[in-house]
Amino acid sequence: MPAAITPPLTFAPLRDTKVFTAWQLGRLPLAHRIVQAPCTRMRAEKVERGVFVPVDRHVTYYQQRASAGGLQITEALDICLDASAYPGVPGVFTDAQLAGWKKVTDAVHAKGGFMVAQLWHTGRATGPGMLSGNGVRAMSSTEKPMKGTYLDGMDCATNPPRAMTVDEIHCLTKEWAAAAKRAVEVAGFDAVEIHGANGYLLEQFLHDNINDRTDAYGGSVENRCRFALEVVEAVADAIGAERTGVRLSPYNYFQDTKDSNPNEHWAYLCERLATLPEAHRPVYVHMVEPRFDEILDEQKKMAALAEYTAQPVNSLTPFRNILAKGGIQFLAAGGFNRDNMLPKLDTGLADAVVMGRFFIANPDLVARLRNGWPLNAYDRATFYGASPPEKGYTDYPAYAVDAVKVVGGTESSAVETVVAAAV
Repeated sequence: MPAAITPPLTFAPLRDTKVFTAWQLGRLPLAHRIVQAPCTRMRAEKVERGVFVPVDRHVTYYQQRASAGGLQITEALDICLDASAYPGVPGVFTDAQLAGWKKVTDAVHAKGGFMVAQLWHTGRATGPGMLSGNGVRAMSSTEKPMKGTYLDGMDCATNPPRAMTVDEIHCLTKEWAAAAKRAVEVAGFDAVEIHGANGYLLEQFLHDNINDRTDAYGGSVENRCRFALEVVEAVADAIGAERTGVRLSPYNYFQDTKDSNPNEHWAYLCERLATLPEAHRPVYVHMVEPRFDEILDEQKKMAALAEYTAQPVNSLTPFRNILAKGGIQFLAAGGFNRDNMLPKLDTGLADAVVMGRFFIANPDLVARLRNGWPLNAYDRATFYGASPPEKGYTDYPAYAVDAVKVVGGTESSAVETVVAAAV
């Protein structure tokens, strides 16, 4: 092991703040309000075309980041074959996948943590190379392709999606519910999160610049929200509303999404969620802050939104307030760090904060924030796969404290050390 270094303790511990207060999320008694974000990492092993399985490195990765009373949301998981746009993304539709995830959930539970499976279908983001062949085309709300190329370099315009039939929408709704049931009852997840964000299938129905349907699933905002709401109801029927969450991104620009009136349209969706019967009402909604964008920096994204929506302020707060009327808890994600997470919680604008990049780089992020320890820097080059796959995945160092020199049960800046190997 390389020699340890001793940095100064320069950050205020958050242990006595709102961040480290207990809260109840459905059936889950949580000890703090730092949630691991669902980050696609593309580290699963390929079994056959379109089928990828979680392996031991996934057990290590999630267990490293687990904490007593902590909540982790998995990378997005395929609900069925032909549901994914990216290689190395595991699913929950084969026995081997479910067995692999059961090892992960067991490891997290052994540390006193809880796990949510995020379930997705990527829709028109899926290129031909990821499909099962024999002329299968990606499904969407529309036949309009995305701009540019798919991940494998194939042209989107020459490989467009096809619009789902109403029967296919109903069948996939049932498949979402079946996937949720498998995730909870077989793989051991504590809850599921329905992925209705980031330009994937459900959001392809929500955004009016994509959805050009003229049937009951297109046109009005009521119709565009129908598919997402039916999935929520079906999943809640399958596993219980107290185990059902939803992710939304009203201000998303990713994958050519750009709704004409996100403030009004997602307010309608939130009103519908908040007024669902209790048996169908999700326990939480997880939303992405308007400042977050895959390409634009925060200043440029907010300026672009203000110009586009003709709103001087675009904020998640109105959605949070609507959902609160139905008792739905609110998780906020997008650009949070140790400095801006506490104000979000102290002002009651979120029940918990969801963090991704810092969880990737800090397997012991919860302990670091609790104690004011420095954070590792993250390496973007290893976010979406690496060679070997453990690189940038399970090899980030944890922070080590010299227990011999801890005085009175508290950590002293004079004895804290960072080790250059994972522990």
